[in-house]
Amino acid sequence: MKSRGAKCLSVFLVLMSLWLAGCAEKIKPSVLPSIDSKSLPQQESWNSTIVLSDSGTLRAVIDAGYIQKYDMPRETLLRQGVRVYFYGDSAKHTSTLTSDEGKVDELTNNLEATGDVIVLSDDSTRLRTQKLFWDHATQRIHTPEYVFITSPREEVQGKGFESDQQLRNYRIFRVTGQAKSE
Repeated sequence: MKSRGAKCLSVFLVLMSLWLAGCAEKIKPSVLPSIDSKSLPQQESWNSTIVLSDSGTLRAVIDAGYIQKYDMPRETLLRQGVRVYFYGDSAKHTSTLTSDEGKVDELTNNLEATGDVIVLSDDSTRLRTQKLFWDHATQRIHTPEYVFITSPREEVQGKGFESDQQLRNYRIFRVTGQAKSE
C-alpha cells in the first residue's frame, strides 16, 4: 500500500501534467500572415517638402501632409493635401497646383495630381479638374478629364486639356464653355 505522501505526489503529478497539457494549447503562437516588404514604403515623412530640379535649375517644390517613398515601383505617393509651386526660367514662380493626392515618378520626376485639382497661374488664370499630369522635362500640364478654366478674359470648360504650366497657351480638345463679353 502506498503511503499518504505517495498518493498526494501521484495526484499532484497527474494534475500538473493535465494543467501543463491544457496550457500548451493556450500558448501556441498564432501564425501571422507574411508581410511582403516590397508592399511597404521604404521611407515615410509627414508635413514635408520635395524639391524637383533639372541640372541645378529649380522646377517645382512639393509640400504634402504625408509622403511615402517606394523603391518598387520607383514612386513617391503624396497624401493629406498636396501643394506644388512651379518655376520657369530663371527660377521664376509661374503657378501653384493644389490637390488631395499625388504621385511622383522617381525615374522621370513627372507628377500625377488627383482629387479636386486646382492650378492658379500668376496672372490669375484658374484651372479646375479631377486629375492632372505635369511633365517635368517639358514643363507642360495635361489631362484627359473634364476641365474648367476661369481667366480675366474668359470662362471655358471642356474635356481634354494641355498647356504650359503658366496657363498662358492652353488647348481644350472638346470645348463646351463660352468667352466673357466685354
